[in-house]
Amino acid sequence: MKIVSLVDSSAGFMHATALSRALRRRHLETLVHVGPHTEFFHVRACLEHVDLVEPDLNLELGTNAHAVSLGEMLIRLERILVDLRPEVVIVRGDSQATLAGALAAARNFIPVARLEAGIRSYHKRRPAELNRALADRLADVLFCDTDLAVQRLAEEGIASGVHCSGAVGFDMLKQHLPLARQYSSILQRVGLYPGYYLLAVMHSTVSAQEQAYLRGVIRALNTIREPIVFPMSAQLRTALDKLDVPLAPHVLAIDPLGYLDMLNLEAHARAILTDVDQAQREAYHLTVPCITLCDDTEVRETVDAGWNRLVGGQTDRIVDAVRDFLPPIDHPLLFGDGHAADYIADTLSAQPIVFGQNYDRVAVPLLADMAVG
Repeated sequence: MKIVSLVDSSAGFMHATALSRALRRRHLETLVHVGPHTEFFHVRACLEHVDLVEPDLNLELGTNAHAVSLGEMLIRLERILVDLRPEVVIVRGDSQATLAGALAAARNFIPVARLEAGIRSYHKRRPAELNRALADRLADVLFCDTDLAVQRLAEEGIASGVHCSGAVGFDMLKQHLPLARQYSSILQRVGLYPGYYLLAVMHSTVSAQEQAYLRGVIRALNTIREPIVFPMSAQLRTALDKLDVPLAPHVLAIDPLGYLDMLNLEAHARAILTDVDQAQREAYHLTVPCITLCDDTEVRETVDAGWNRLVGGQTDRIVDAVRDFLPPIDHPLLFGDGHAADYIADTLSAQPIVFGQNYDRVAVPLLADMAVG
């Protein structure tokens, strides 16, 4: 089967690499990077010792594909699809490129295979939420990371063509954890021992509206009396400087890390404090307790399993969770068994995917509610 897969981020390259190796044993895949070719080399330099699959085509849309208009992205992708005429287009993630890829395929009557389907925050003001929901609706076959994602789709009237494949991100982590143990010396460099530190992972940008939130988090980190490793981007350092809330000596602010160093830090932390969805997933994969610095999460499964506690940005709640939070002994395989890529490749091989084959989806409960109203 001729497949075009789209990728547009560093995390996406790793996700695509894990899947491409499985796909290319069974299919003819063209990996298209929605961005310039130079960005791939930057990503590869940051992911030392990780053997990435190199994109076959680059759209050369500029150094930041997220800043490109949806219309321009759609035009460029349609040209590629018309030239290649794939039998399936694979889209992943929740970016503008995700939506553009699904639209471009649908406008040319090419079936869409949607990865990471069914993830929801239920906050419609977030662009990522719109991209996810629309891409899911356009897809002809959908692969979900978890059973909860399958359930969410069913509640929206999307039940046919849906598969619980497990998370390709879990495949990726299992493949690279041995490399992290072999090549990463981050614990020696920061002078800490496994299990005797916390790891803080936060988004790199903080808006003016989030300054009170950031101040509450930093006060909590300063109050906690155990070592905290805190990789910080330049943007986050600038935001902290503006707040004029210095970090206590036990909070070790370090520069951003490569993937293997970060994975090694996550694997050996006593707990992870984060507002990043990906870090929440990785904490669960690594059986590390996670304290989420948000009031909600797109990784609700880990909260329900008892391995993730939501505390928001309130200082007292964060400090109490660090002191008291103890996950249960049970740790179910929420995200599959680490063979999601093979499952996806096998499923795409099993039967032809027909454009529009699931377009008769009807959300019966919703229609019933409308009739009552």
